[in-house]
Amino acid sequence: MAACQSLPDQPRSTSDRETYTEPSPKEMFGSDQAIAETNPPKDLWERIRRQMTWQKIHNQQVGQARDHYLRQPNYLPVVSERASLYLHYIVEEVEKRDIPIELALLPLVESTLNPFAVSSESAAGLWQIMPATGRWLGLYSDWWYDGRRDLRASTDTALDYLESLHKEFDEDWMLALAAYNAGKGRVGRARRANEKQGLPTDYWSLKLPRETRHYVPRLLALTQIVAFPEAFDVEIPPVANAPAFEIGNTGGQIELARAASLAGIDLNMVQALNPGQLRWATSPETAPELLLPLGSAAAFHAGVAQLTDADRVRWEHYRIESGDNLIRIARKFDTEVELLRQVNDIRGSMIRAGDTLMIPQGSDWATSLAMADRSNDEPTRRGYRVRRGDSLYRIAGRFKISVHDIIAWNSLDPNAYLQPGQRLTLYVSGG
Repeated sequence: MAACQSLPDQPRSTSDRETYTEPSPKEMFGSDQAIAETNPPKDLWERIRRQMTWQKIHNQQVGQARDHYLRQPNYLPVVSERASLYLHYIVEEVEKRDIPIELALLPLVESTLNPFAVSSESAAGLWQIMPATGRWLGLYSDWWYDGRRDLRASTDTALDYLESLHKEFDEDWMLALAAYNAGKGRVGRARRANEKQGLPTDYWSLKLPRETRHYVPRLLALTQIVAFPEAFDVEIPPVANAPAFEIGNTGGQIELARAASLAGIDLNMVQALNPGQLRWATSPETAPELLLPLGSAAAFHAGVAQLTDADRVRWEHYRIESGDNLIRIARKFDTEVELLRQVNDIRGSMIRAGDTLMIPQGSDWATSLAMADRSNDEPTRRGYRVRRGDSLYRIAGRFKISVHDIIAWNSLDPNAYLQPGQRLTLYVSGG
């Protein structure tokens, strides 16, 4: 079993041969009275920091994980930028359950706080939930919507699951986290194998997959960095300790572009706050809601009240059959080939039998906001060289495109960081 020690006072070097002492409250917060401060902090990281207890856990694995993060200077700016949209909600939900605040940092380990992240094994969202696990846990998904990507739905489900694992594994959070990553069956078998050999059955003593052996130390390492940024000579960009969104009632299915226009915000912001919405319009099967930036819901509701039936989305699904082509399908549904291309994001004329097309119903679709934006200003292919300080969100905002599109166009790993000088291909309206 790896020995666990306290965190170093001034750990400029992370060698585990040092003698460790926990930093004082003054070193942690800048004042001995800060812990007892009753006014809520302005910085969300400070709010998290004041509730931490796991930062005291230290061993060689944690030290190596900490070094891994400290070698990535872009990591904290990237996660802080994403945290401004998502982390406050997660912190509130963790606090409501009275469970360790460190669990609010788990999406940083899972997805780098990227709700669009998809692993090679198809785990998706902030909490990286597998398709089968999502179905088993009751997360709703269909062609329009994926609950694994939805901020509220995935957070609620992930925390429920973690609490159930905590109960199942003798109220040991390290084992619960290992089971969240590797599966409770694998952790259970590892514990039984140790029991047969008379060995300890705690997390640090189990024979687990390599990924799981790194998983818990990474969370603990992040806990230490957030707890003692000055000690590690890092700066964590502040995140407002305030809600980032409010709920807008759509009154029914609505195009995301139209919703953005009614709320007076950019489309990429609607997509960033509603990553569970997979298509150009909201799901007809889920609650008629969209998350909107704080302060924009009043204008949105006023605009929704003025919508007519003709302004609403009207679609038909069509499964492509063998021998079909876009011309034949367009004639069948009395629409235009170019409109089918735009609605289904088809470049060229290649379609595959078995795939599903969205067919816009009614002539009003051709002049809807989403189509007007795209047909009047055909996107142009352009190259872009990543600059220092760039992130996917900043680039998406600058060119009014979506993070998801940048990832798809360039076959990016959502968990990897952009590097200065890296070349990207973008399709940007207006050349």
